[in-house]
Formats: sequence, structure tokens, C-alpha cells
Amino acid sequence: MSDDVPPAEEAEEVSTVKKTREAAEQSRALNTLTDHVEEKELDTSKVNNAMAQIKASQTAAREARRDKELAGHKVNPADVQLIVAEIEVSQKQADQRLREHKGNVVEALKSYL
Repeated sequence: MSDDVPPAEEAEEVSTVKKTREAAEQSRALNTLTDHVEEKELDTSKVNNAMAQIKASQTAAREARRDKELAGHKVNPADVQLIVAEIEVSQKQADQRLREHKGNVVEALKSYL
């Protein structure tokens, strides 16, 4: 220690150096903790595509359940022909409409009106 620096100032300088050294060590420690996880920017197009695929699969599953449920209803072929003749729709559409109304031709015809 030099004789021309008062002991109070010397102690203050040592204290400042210690605080600076501690702050640097803490900063390094914090950096090592946060360096484990890389920050990535989300690709919005990938997210949108994934969401669209999820929605499509849910829609397909819902339609499959609905088709299975509708297939359980019996329809009279004569009723299908009546709807085709009166409403002028395809047989497939007439058959589906009848199945949706559980084979009730009157309700199926009313649904077109």
C-alpha cells in the first residue's frame, strides 16, 4: 500500500473492486443459466399449417361419426325417388336428407322449403 493514499480511500477502492468483481461473477453465473435455452422465433406459416391440419382432422373425424350415425337409418328407395322427382336433386343428396330425418319423407321434403 502506498503512503500517499489515505487508508479510507484505499479501503474504498478495494471495496469498489470487490463489488465490480462480484457483479461480473454474478453476471457470468446468470449467463450460464440462461444460455441453456435458445430463443427461437416461431415460424407463423408452420403454426398456421399445423392448426389447419388439426382442424381438418377434427372435421374429418366429426364427419366420419356423422356418416356412421346416418348409415344406421334405413330409407325407402321409393322415398328417395320421390324427393329426386319433386325437388330435382341427386339421389345421393336425397338419400342423405332422408337419413338426416331418420327416413321421414315429409320432414325431408319440408327441409328443402
